[in-house]
Amino acid sequence: TNWSQYQQHFGNFVEGAYLPESVWGYFNNGGTRAYIVSVKTLGAAADGAKGLPAKATVTAVDKSGDVLEITAKAGGPAGNNIQASVKPEAAKEEGADATFTLVIKSGSQTESFPNVNLKKGDKQFVETVVKAQSKLVDVKVVAKDTKLAPAGEVHLTGGKVETKAVTILDYQGELAARTGLGGIEAIPDVTMIVAPDLMSAFQAGELDGKGVQTVQTAIIDFCERTRYVFAILDCPPGLTPQEVYDWRMTVNYDTTRAALYYPWVEVSDPMKAGKTHFVPPSGLLAGLYARVDETRGVHKAPANEILRGVVGLEVNVTKGEQDGLNPVGVNCIRSFPGRGIRVWGARTLTSDPSWRYINVRRLFNMIEASIERGTQ
Repeated sequence: TNWSQYQQHFGNFVEGAYLPESVWGYFNNGGTRAYIVSVKTLGAAADGAKGLPAKATVTAVDKSGDVLEITAKAGGPAGNNIQASVKPEAAKEEGADATFTLVIKSGSQTESFPNVNLKKGDKQFVETVVKAQSKLVDVKVVAKDTKLAPAGEVHLTGGKVETKAVTILDYQGELAARTGLGGIEAIPDVTMIVAPDLMSAFQAGELDGKGVQTVQTAIIDFCERTRYVFAILDCPPGLTPQEVYDWRMTVNYDTTRAALYYPWVEVSDPMKAGKTHFVPPSGLLAGLYARVDETRGVHKAPANEILRGVVGLEVNVTKGEQDGLNPVGVNCIRSFPGRGIRVWGARTLTSDPSWRYINVRRLFNMIEASIERGTQ
C-alpha cells in the first residue's frame, strides 16, 4: 500500500530493473495499492546461483579510497533496504586513536556501534565489533589510519539473485505457483496490469522484438479472458515517432482492454546521485489512473494530467506527430511550456469506435464487475 512496505518485502532500487522505480512512480502519482507478482519461482535461479549481497562504502576525508566496505549478511535484494552512516567522535585526549559511531538501519531495525576505530587488534576494532554484534551487515576496513567522512546515510546496493534469462513462459506463469499472469489471476480485485521489466528483458537481450510482442499479446489475451483487467503497455525504447508508428502497425494489437503509451520518460536515477535516466512510463501511468479514479471518477479520461516525478521525455512529440499517432492508438506524453509534462491521449487499441476511449472501457468494467459481485 506504500513504498516503504514495498521496500520491506522486496528491497530498494536495483540496477537494471524498472520494477522498483515503477512502483515508486505508481505511489508518487496517486496509486494506493499494488500487487507484485514474480515471473519466476525460486527454482528458476541459475544452477548453483546464490543471492548476491548488497554493499556500500564510506570514503576517507584526507585521501582518496574507501575506508569501510559494508556488506549485507544476507544475499539478495532485501539488503538494498539497508542504510549506513558514520559519525566521527571528538578525540578524548591528544594522540588518542580516532573513534566513530557506525549506525546501520533496515526498516524499523537500527544497530548502533559507538566508540569503534580502525585499529586492528584493538577490542573496539570496527570489524571485530560488528562481526560479533550485527545481525545485518559485515564490515571490512580497506584503507586504514585515516579519518572518516562525516557523510550522511549511504544505501547498500547491488543485492540480487542471479537467475536464468527470462522466457516467454515465465511471463505466462502458473496459477498453482502464483507466478506471472497465473499469479495475477489468483488476485480477484486487480483492475490494471503493467509489466515494466518486460523492457529490461528486451534491453538485456533476453527477449527480442517478437518476444516482446508475444508477451504483450499474452497480457492482452489475459485481460480479454478475465474481462475486468486493463493493461497499460510500454513501447520499446529509443523509437522515433515514425518508428513507433511502424512498430504499432506491425504488432497490430486490436483490443478494448489495453492502451499503449509513448515515449519513455526521464526521471531521477535513484542509483546515481544527480543523474537522470529514461524509464518505461507504465507504472507511473497506473498511478495516474488511480489518482483520476479517486479524485474525478472512473468515467473521467486519464488524460491532460501531469505525470509527477518526470523531468523530461525521450522524445518531444510535436502536434503534427501526435496527429499521426493518436488515431492508431498511441497515446503520447508531451511537454507543454508552463503546463508541465502531461499525458495527452486516452485511446484504447481497438478498431471499434464504440470502445475507442480508455474511460469508457474501464467504466463498463467497473459496472459489470459490480453487477457480477452483486448477483453472486
